[in-house]
Amino acid sequence: MLVCLKEVLRVAKARPINNLDVQAPTGENARIIALTRLDELFAWAKYVDDASHMRELHDMRIAAKRLRYTLEIFEDILPEAVASIIAEVTQMQEELGALHDNDVSIALLHLCLGGEDGGTVYEDALAKASQKEPQGKSLVNPELVAYVVDPKRVPDAKQRQGLEALLRSQEQQRLEHYNAFRQHWYVLQERDFKRQVLDAIL
Repeated sequence: MLVCLKEVLRVAKARPINNLDVQAPTGENARIIALTRLDELFAWAKYVDDASHMRELHDMRIAAKRLRYTLEIFEDILPEAVASIIAEVTQMQEELGALHDNDVSIALLHLCLGGEDGGTVYEDALAKASQKEPQGKSLVNPELVAYVVDPKRVPDAKQRQGLEALLRSQEQQRLEHYNAFRQHWYVLQERDFKRQVLDAIL
């Protein structure tokens, strides 16, 4: 599976929050926000069974992160049951985060090895890498991207052998991370996790 760096760096925009009332109690608005973030998370559920949907699974991770932060911000206002929901969403976010880290590593290794997309993603990869997250942290180190896509840097036979071994290792790790996430997801579905969240916030 050849992976373009631009495919693994794109992030879906958050759904807008509608129907907030500045005059309403904080708990009421908290529930509206949490419901929107919950729906956003489950909108990506149709991609759980296909490991090749790396962008969508990354978007699911971002949706889990948004739901988690919403619940954490309003934890003192929402029922106590929200604490266990936060723990599950945090685990989901971490599992998908490990998967995404593998996707980025695999994409960079393909670029190092001169993958067929290496030349076409050079400028786009640098542009994406220079974008900042809200906390000011780069999505990917721009110097690293510039280094690995530099057409003057061609690995010799020994370096290529090492890079290919590292690529196989990353692909195996990705499979393990994907399987761990998918297994966790179905454990949650057996417990009717969405209903559990709804019962906790409504």
